[in-house]
Amino acid sequence: MQTLSELRNGKLLGIKHLALRENLTQFPTEILSLADSLEILDLSNNQLSSLPDEIAQLKKLKILFASNNQFTTLPKALGQCPNLEMIGFKSNQINQVPAESLPLKLRWLILTANRIEVLPDTLGQRPRLQKLALAGNQLSSLPENLSQLHNLELIRISANNLSECPDQLLSLPKLAWFAFAGNPFSQSSTQNQTVPKLSSADFKIGELLGQGASGVISKAHWCSLQTDFPDEIAVKVFKGEITSDGYPEDELQACLKVGNHPNLIQSLAQVDETDFLALVMNLIPSSYKNLGLPPCFDSCTRDNFQEGFRLSIAQIQKIASQMQAVFEHLHSHKVCHGDFYAHNTLVDDQGNVIFGDFGAASRYHMLNSEQQQKVKQIEQRALNYFIDDLLSICNNEDKSSDYFKTLAQLTS
Repeated sequence: MQTLSELRNGKLLGIKHLALRENLTQFPTEILSLADSLEILDLSNNQLSSLPDEIAQLKKLKILFASNNQFTTLPKALGQCPNLEMIGFKSNQINQVPAESLPLKLRWLILTANRIEVLPDTLGQRPRLQKLALAGNQLSSLPENLSQLHNLELIRISANNLSECPDQLLSLPKLAWFAFAGNPFSQSSTQNQTVPKLSSADFKIGELLGQGASGVISKAHWCSLQTDFPDEIAVKVFKGEITSDGYPEDELQACLKVGNHPNLIQSLAQVDETDFLALVMNLIPSSYKNLGLPPCFDSCTRDNFQEGFRLSIAQIQKIASQMQAVFEHLHSHKVCHGDFYAHNTLVDDQGNVIFGDFGAASRYHMLNSEQQQKVKQIEQRALNYFIDDLLSICNNEDKSSDYFKTLAQLTS
């Protein structure tokens, strides 16, 4: 994080990454002095409502974040930035996306949690687009020409007003991560009661285990003896707001719909009270660690791994077999996970898998048979990418094995 004072004093000349958090109400024109070097500009968490046309002078700018500001219109000037490829305007008040606002090199567009009702057709004319986050808007339709986005790999359209399944997305050749719950076309009157309902007074929240976009996971202890449940439990308390993936209630219902499986985090009970929505789960043993790391700016949609991390082909075979079983289980219950990634996968030293994080999950039993089959094909592609990513960290001595060649052929 830098300061406006440093910028104005010329101390930041030559930097590639600038982040300013100073309750800004106007774009500091001194940023333009960084035109020869600046590649990443982060103006999130300010009070900005506009950007000057002169921002196009930032010829090397690749990434612009302006989330949590006061924008009502996506600035037209963005479309004139010659190398801008990643735009993040999450949680503003945007209700207008002008056709001119989308740069030609656009690869990653984040407009989550705004007030957008209509998107311009120019969005379907951005062939490099790989990642598109639109959850939590007021979209009632999508441009038909999104069918031209042949490089699109991930899209989030959950929590909108779409009355029909957007068929133009279902045949995209690279689409693998698809979240669409919380729309009229995906509504279901079925409330899954696969686990009992408890009171929040039945347990006491303890040590924080982790948190994500949709909730906080903690250890918990029973306040009274619960003979039907394990002594050690984890509780995910949902934040109760729209996330980058959709509504917490949809996550809970998808999680309950799939029931239990040896390779899924086991759900034990739910709590559904005013201002308190939670899922009680088995506590995962400490021997399990995340298999991968989330995508970075460069990889965009593909997982990363710790530097030097390697797997044997036998380990990959075991993990892939378990994930295939998880995939079949999910889709036998008509649930698309939407986030089939190594960074959502826990493994122990023996290669045993526990899979979780249903934040992007969507139930799809309400779709017609052709649409259902295409949704399953989309997630099959995610599983193929998952395995392909594991093959990228396979021990070199195992890359000549028959199984490596077989998997590589299946995922190509």
